[in-house]
Amino acid sequence: MLRLFALLAFLAPNAALAHHPMGGATPATLWQGLASGVGHPVIGLDHLAFIIGMAMLALLTKAPRVMPIAFVAACVVGTLIHLQAVSLPAAELVIAASVLLVGVLGLAGARLPVLAAAGFFAIAGVFHGYAYGEAVVGAEATPILAYLIGFAATQCAIAWGLQLAAERSVRMAMWVTAGAGIAVGVGAAALAAG
Repeated sequence: MLRLFALLAFLAPNAALAHHPMGGATPATLWQGLASGVGHPVIGLDHLAFIIGMAMLALLTKAPRVMPIAFVAACVVGTLIHLQAVSLPAAELVIAASVLLVGVLGLAGARLPVLAAAGFFAIAGVFHGYAYGEAVVGAEATPILAYLIGFAATQCAIAWGLQLAAERSVRMAMWVTAGAGIAVGVGAAALAAG
């Protein structure tokens, strides 16, 4: 399953561009900011592919649930950097490279040390967050705060949900394997006794 998600991240067809669920309109209310924040990570396939790849790659670390927090916290920082009119050079290229790298690392089954993984996810998060920031340039504080909460919650929910699903599918496979082993053993014992 990890390799499937890594392949999806690796093959994401979208260029690394900022995406906006409101069609480019700046959120003006709390609810618009929240809706935009919730939607942005989902409709931006480059962002979504990275979140999926990051969640799966994080499962190969000793702190899988912490890795999405490192990414999301850095996304918030990246958005705030954008809102301060600071320019990050080659942001779109770095985003594309991060999606490619998370896919390659996932396909390779790389087991990164916790600090290396958190560092990679945080650096990527700054650039992904920088792209997210474009959607709220010129917005008031309330929609910006709602936007940050929306995209942070959405990204964490996606990452943690995928991690739980992946862990459960592995457990399910182990139960099926154990059940098959028991059935074969009981069958073999019955044949031997009969």
